[in-house]
Amino acid sequence: MSTITTPTGREEAWRFTPLNRLGGLHDGSAANTGTLSFVMSGDAIGEHQSLPAIDSRVLPKDETTDAVALHARARVENVDFIEIPSESSGIVRIVRNGLGGSLFARTLITVGKHSKVSIVMENFGDISLAEEVELRIADEAIVQFISTQEWSPTAVHVARHRFELGRNALLAATHFTMGGSVVRISPRVDYLANGGSAELNGLYFANTGQHLEHRLHVEHDVSHCKSRVTYKGALDGEGAHTVWIGDVAIRAVAEGTDTYELNRNLVLSDHARADSVPNLEIETGEIVGAGHASATGRFDDEQLFYLQSRGIPEHEARKLVVRGFFAELITKIGIADLEERLLGVIDDALEASNA
Repeated sequence: MSTITTPTGREEAWRFTPLNRLGGLHDGSAANTGTLSFVMSGDAIGEHQSLPAIDSRVLPKDETTDAVALHARARVENVDFIEIPSESSGIVRIVRNGLGGSLFARTLITVGKHSKVSIVMENFGDISLAEEVELRIADEAIVQFISTQEWSPTAVHVARHRFELGRNALLAATHFTMGGSVVRISPRVDYLANGGSAELNGLYFANTGQHLEHRLHVEHDVSHCKSRVTYKGALDGEGAHTVWIGDVAIRAVAEGTDTYELNRNLVLSDHARADSVPNLEIETGEIVGAGHASATGRFDDEQLFYLQSRGIPEHEARKLVVRGFFAELITKIGIADLEERLLGVIDDALEASNA
């Protein structure tokens, strides 16, 4: 671990993150004694094994400078390995429950060629977790990946999620973050061959004192691939802080790239802060399109007036506006019971807030 550079907060990648609240996850000083239960079910289950981290099947395939991911690689003893065979179909559900303490972890999921699967990873409980989750998608496979962060109010979760797409592979990923004291998720997309398409969606709601950070990187370094990014957040309460960073790199060899990213934030009260930074790095002009947009604001007065003019009290009208703001992305999931539950989580958050 001597080769891992410890973040100080002055680095661009860490300037928004409250390092003093990470409990040593960022510098590797946290004890590796926590417990995270892992239950898998569903109709597309492949083989789930806990393999030694030195097993060749689970060794990392990429290099990273992410300090937390590097500490996870260095400290983890066993890797959760899920192998979904070629031509599989259906849903894999993974429920993880934090049972206290701090932990470094790695999970690797491989999806075989021509599969069409949904992978739902739901996180609950109390833990300080530093982890790396990697999803390797083979040629012609279609994968939906949903990660929910519904931790207890004292939990800390810092994760790197890496998605690797083969030729003509399709990914639709959704990150739903509502719980935890500090949550920082860093999704990254790498294309191995042309024809890949990645859709990255995210929803987050920060209440008093919460820090919720999503830091994306899409690496277009092969030709004729596509990416779409849409993240929406709401904030309410003293010290609520959200961060969204969207980095998209289009390398010189990536002709025919088509990319767009959007972040919208709804600030529901004073003393809440939303930071939003979209970035495009373009090294070739031979692309289909590249763009980004970011907007942070308060309620739409016209929407509120419309609802109130129909007899809906202001407090209820505000809830309807926020629910509609998020519902657009939730209804894309296409798993009815999960959509219903997540909308219920949003309703509970609104009831607990001052919206």
